[in-house]
Amino acid sequence: MRYFFLAYAIVAVLVVGILGFRGQHFSKPPIQVFPDMDNQDKLKAQAPSSFFADRQGARQPVTGTQPLGFNESGKKELGGIPEYEFGGQTGYYYTGHVGDYYGTGMPDELGVNTTETASELIKRGKERFAIYCGVCHGESGNGAGITSRYGVPGIANLHEDRFKSPAYPDGRMFEVISVGKGMMSGYKANIPVRDRWAIISYVRTLQAAKEAATAAK
Repeated sequence: MRYFFLAYAIVAVLVVGILGFRGQHFSKPPIQVFPDMDNQDKLKAQAPSSFFADRQGARQPVTGTQPLGFNESGKKELGGIPEYEFGGQTGYYYTGHVGDYYGTGMPDELGVNTTETASELIKRGKERFAIYCGVCHGESGNGAGITSRYGVPGIANLHEDRFKSPAYPDGRMFEVISVGKGMMSGYKANIPVRDRWAIISYVRTLQAAKEAATAAK
């Protein structure tokens, strides 16, 4: 019987909590079980603020602030990187496509024609991979990044055969980095075109190193 009354009390509290008391006014703020961000540390436009000495809440942007898409004096750079490096152009370098098909290999625009330039591209790819990709795909690309410990499903192990060059062209990998796939969001607004290719070059290096290590056993 006591369980009946306990269940009844819980149901009553839930009903009152969900429906509330309609048509009544209270002088005290309501109890918020789920605040839903009702109270935020923010300042409404043109509202005064006691935090600043001049009592004005509206502040000038920090020196050097450059809003995305608004470049002064006709400049076409975002953080020192040309805008077109984030996409919007045509051709293999910008899309990963050659006609209606995915292309493969590093585009000529990268200027990778010596061992030194190839090494620099791979080094850059390693840095960018650690920033944008490693958290999910893992430092070695095996899909065992930090997010896998929290139950995030479907993280690709880039060493599986289905992600290697014969089955997964470089252009296809470029497109996935750009627009995303499955639970992975696109990075075309975050990673310049050149850096996307640098990441691909590093992934291919990881795959080749794993194959070589396996063959040596």
